Amino acid sequence: MVRSYSFPGVAVITGAGGTGIGAAVTEAFASAGCERIAITDINETSLRKTEARILSAYPDIRLVVRAGDVTDEQFDDFFMDEVVSTFGRLDYAVNCVGVLGEPLRSTETSTEIFDKINNINYRGCWLSSRAELKQMLKQDPLPSHDPRRGPQRGSIVNIASQLGIVSRARAPAYCASKAAIIGMTRADAIDYSADGIRVNCICPGVIETPMTTNSEEVRQQLQPAVEIAPMRRMGQPEEVADTVLFLCSSFASFIQGHALVVDGGYVIN
Repeated sequence: MVRSYSFPGVAVITGAGGTGIGAAVTEAFASAGCERIAITDINETSLRKTEARILSAYPDIRLVVRAGDVTDEQFDDFFMDEVVSTFGRLDYAVNCVGVLGEPLRSTETSTEIFDKINNINYRGCWLSSRAELKQMLKQDPLPSHDPRRGPQRGSIVNIASQLGIVSRARAPAYCASKAAIIGMTRADAIDYSADGIRVNCICPGVIETPMTTNSEEVRQQLQPAVEIAPMRRMGQPEEVADTVLFLCSSFASFIQGHALVVDGGYVIN
């Protein structure tokens, strides 16, 4: 018997502009049959490119598209209100917003740089996740594909990093911000299990996106991590997106508070 994921609910993806992980997640949901999707990104031009690409390939998809800054608490609440007023609920939330930062030791890192990285990576993720949880708590759960597993009120997947687990040189603020996402994910998983909400995170390795390939300096900075990983290549955004879909689906119904590493083996080497 051939089984496939089913996504009868509503998906929200932050950081969905361009050709990075968020855009790949958006396309993955659309290709898997999720018909109601809401996307946001701080770069409206980039976000509109994702919108055009999705509607071209999947013209029957209903999209909410809203540019904004997820580090702004008012925007997160406004965006969630728009999603719910349009679609009535929220079932799968994927928080992909993030930045890298310059290669600096702590003594070389200004307070401004530290605050920028943590404001976007950790605080932005927390604000988005908090708004998503508030909505999920209000709604009736969706049934599982298997009645024995029980219904699911919502599933959140936060994008952390392999560097939230193992760290590396000259990235204290970035590593700390991603470790914070892992800790937040586990705490929320404990707090909302009784409500039928699952909260997990993915820890990607070096993924071939504009953020990792936009300059030769960044490529050289990340190349050692590529060479350390046994698979010795950058991952593709679609490989992360496939993992996101699994964690959001009812096939992952007993996975809770997990930090799933998708890194070509970097953390085991």
